[in-house]
Amino acid sequence: MALTPFNKRRQGKAYEAMAEQYLRRHGLVSECRNFQCRSGEIDVIMRDGTCWVFVEVKFRQRNHYGSAAEAVNWRKQQKLKRAALFWLQQKGLSAEHTEFRFDVVTIEGHEHQIEWFTNILVEG
Repeated sequence: MALTPFNKRRQGKAYEAMAEQYLRRHGLVSECRNFQCRSGEIDVIMRDGTCWVFVEVKFRQRNHYGSAAEAVNWRKQQKLKRAALFWLQQKGLSAEHTEFRFDVVTIEGHEHQIEWFTNILVEG
């Protein structure tokens, strides 16, 4: 899929769609894209069986300033976590009694190399 340069928002949506299609091919079911709240944004929300999956999508054309995966730092993870907990609350789901995880899909280079990192936010 060759993407021509256009505004960042449209480009981001295109990469999120690419990541969502990739995850769907791997058996996940789409629920929501671009959930926004005061705490932050979740790029894609999916289900893997009974598990809710909150997905951060990162694209990097080049690695001059670090890889796409490295861009999902602690601060970004905390924003993702707060937004996910808010989303669960809105749906009437208890974080203590609901299975969920945080994944990252990275897309890098001109060839759009996709990598999927599961369960990236493990605390304890």
